[in-house]
Amino acid sequence: MKTHPEGALPVFTAEALAEVPRLELPVFTNDDAVELGMIAVGLIRERELDLAVDVVLGDDLVFRARLGSTGPGNDPWLAGKAAVVRHFGIPSLLVKRRFEDAGTPFEQATDPMIDHEVMRAHGGSIPLFAAGELVGTLTTSGEPDVVDHQVAADAVEAFRARRA
Repeated sequence: MKTHPEGALPVFTAEALAEVPRLELPVFTNDDAVELGMIAVGLIRERELDLAVDVVLGDDLVFRARLGSTGPGNDPWLAGKAAVVRHFGIPSLLVKRRFEDAGTPFEQATDPMIDHEVMRAHGGSIPLFAAGELVGTLTTSGEPDVVDHQVAADAVEAFRARRA
């Protein structure tokens, strides 16, 4: 990681993550997805981070950008984090923290509904809701997972502020 505003990695507890309001809109369009992706790109550039960012609606990749040293190697991480969000309906870092708090790292979970070949419970993916339904994900990958999550969360918050 090149820079972070506080000079240290952010810390997130399951309790704090669970209290963050989700992004809920009446509709979420392709244009909204591109706007959200561009907000994330702006934050990544401002913070001089090496991050890839995806915005997926349904099964459609609507926005992708690879900044800094990111590349195709980030794609499995982007997809894996988003798969966790689609399965659980909550941020990927919150899933990770809840498994940790329960005493079993996600990677060691034996639930047959968890496909460890596909899902990666690491920070960086946030669900997008429209009309009460999970319609997509915003996902970042390339830095420590708490930084990935912070950038995604900040992008969602900046997008929400534009809609207020």
